[in-house]
Amino acid sequence: MSVPAVVLLHLDQRRLPAEVFDRLMARSDSHRDRERKAEEAWENFGKPGRDPDTLGGVLGTIAGEGHWVPHLKVAQLRTQWNLVVGDAIAAHSQVADFRDGVLTIRAESPVWATQLNYLVPQLTATIRERLAGLDIERIQVTGPRQSQGRYVHMRRWGR
Repeated sequence: MSVPAVVLLHLDQRRLPAEVFDRLMARSDSHRDRERKAEEAWENFGKPGRDPDTLGGVLGTIAGEGHWVPHLKVAQLRTQWNLVVGDAIAAHSQVADFRDGVLTIRAESPVWATQLNYLVPQLTATIRERLAGLDIERIQVTGPRQSQGRYVHMRRWGR
């Protein structure tokens, strides 16, 4: 003869029917809620605000809330530098840095740096027009990096 489950599980036989009934009622309420929500979803299908967002829209929201916009705009400026200054100047210069509202452009020679210095007002206007959200206070043009602190040791032949 097997032992009843009530005895094995140490359940109170007087409260057992009420507990079972409460669990069944909770399950039926949740089942009704699921059915109601499923029906509402079908009724609202295709209405504005119900369609999923595109990946670009979601990433745009994340970028805007995460203060990534200036970094993304500088990256866009670096990749489209030739559209801002033209192919000839872009071949001899690059966007080097953007910090605290100062955009630094590095030219490959002092001649190209001078050329870019003359274009700073036009560059500022073009960048502000094409890249809204990139707050440029000033543009700084630098020449090529100097090899400071590097010495070339020459060896004499014959010694």
